[in-house]
Amino acid sequence: MAKKGARKKVPKELAVINADNCTGCESCLEVCPVDCIELKTIDRGILKGIQRWCEIDLERCAGCEVCVHIPQKKTNPYELSVCPWNAIEMIPTENVATVVAQIGGPPEYIQENWERLVGSAQKLAELRAAN
Repeated sequence: MAKKGARKKVPKELAVINADNCTGCESCLEVCPVDCIELKTIDRGILKGIQRWCEIDLERCAGCEVCVHIPQKKTNPYELSVCPWNAIEMIPTENVATVVAQIGGPPEYIQENWERLVGSAQKLAELRAAN
């Protein structure tokens, strides 16, 4: 389990998962070294079914990019992508709140969890700007 507590440093970039592209395959969840990715599920009714996607806890994300690609040796030109759907993007910390509000989940989910998702991203952007 990852440590909880105050950050030593706010990363330049944080990972954001585009919920519309994510299938919930959990490949990113398996490789995250700080255990900050969680599977989310919403039952959208009989006609639309269940929507699954992974979500990153921005307050715990270290900005390491391992959920996007596995680091390779400099002599190896091939990058091993983690997400088969290219659903994860590294976003400058200053822009994360806006991006999460747009692609971080279904609109009703974002609205219900606004403070946790967008509010925490905004606080991280403010901390980054202060440093």
